Amino acid sequence: MLIFRYLTKETLKSQFAIFFILMAIFITLRFVRVLGDASDGDIPAGLVLGFLGLYAPALSALVLPISAYLGIMLAHGRLYVDSEMTVLRACGVSEWYITRVMLILSLFIMALTGAITLYLAPMAADSEDQLREKARNEAGFSTLIPGRFQQTGNEKAVIFVHDIDSNNDNLKRVFLSQNQTSTGENQVRVVYAQSGYIDDSEDGSRNLVLRQGVQYEGQRARKDYRKVEFDEYRIQINDTPPEQDRRNVSVMTTPELWQDDSSEANAELQWRLAIPLSIPFLVLIAVPLSSVDPRQGRFGKMFPAILLYLGYFLLLLASRRLLEDGKMPIQLGLWWVHAIMLIIGIALIARDRKSGTHLRAWVLGKK
Repeated sequence: MLIFRYLTKETLKSQFAIFFILMAIFITLRFVRVLGDASDGDIPAGLVLGFLGLYAPALSALVLPISAYLGIMLAHGRLYVDSEMTVLRACGVSEWYITRVMLILSLFIMALTGAITLYLAPMAADSEDQLREKARNEAGFSTLIPGRFQQTGNEKAVIFVHDIDSNNDNLKRVFLSQNQTSTGENQVRVVYAQSGYIDDSEDGSRNLVLRQGVQYEGQRARKDYRKVEFDEYRIQINDTPPEQDRRNVSVMTTPELWQDDSSEANAELQWRLAIPLSIPFLVLIAVPLSSVDPRQGRFGKMFPAILLYLGYFLLLLASRRLLEDGKMPIQLGLWWVHAIMLIIGIALIARDRKSGTHLRAWVLGKK
């Protein structure tokens, strides 16, 4: 039990360190991208943290397998370099015992990852989809930046606001330009108002209401512009959001995917199962690959291990795409990739064992 706790503690320390480092890197990259969208006016600035928080569950589900894999490689590599693993072997601790300890640890990580991929990540994806829809619906007001020319949500006008009153969200000194095609000729409409505000309609559309202004309307390259002064001017800046015929499979709950017979739903369901299932197979590979000579250093086999990991997940991604396109039987799905990794893991563990030596001799035709 003492050896069990020691191996578990050393492995978990490396896994947690790798997990938080990778999460910090990817969250920072995502933050830069979302912040760029907010600065361009594509999404409201107040929704930036919401997008980051909803992105974290799906990211953590992808980071957990590689952190478990690399954590074993680094922790056990250090034990080999410091000759601690040699002492454990001298005390009767076999590689198969260490593998069993890591498999027990992987079951807990697999359960956590499965809870994220099967339940938490779809909920976060659904909330993120609703948040994006809210950002699109609010385009034209909450994304308005004073002193910048911006296109309205329906891309039918350009608006410029000198200032926005933070107390009542009123717009001050608003410039609006529209291009309309009428009878084959370009009609130009320019509006300037002292104030304005956003009005939400019951059908989901958004309207810009301007007050105390003047409108200039006419054709380009002509001088007969009409000038109209108004007390109130209303223009639609966001169309009614269309009804979605089919939900994205990434936001569907796992029971909904189970009842859906489409190829996209089957591919998404198998992908959600493949991520947690990959952890025990990665453990079977990581334990024997972490065996290094003290002169090699703890990173001696890190490069081939990373290549093997990349090959594993690239095969999963390729199989998922083929399954989505209906070019692969559902019964085969992603399971064949797991079977290959299981065979590789068993072969690596059995290579130095007596049974593995006999099997290799039999395959090579030796007595």
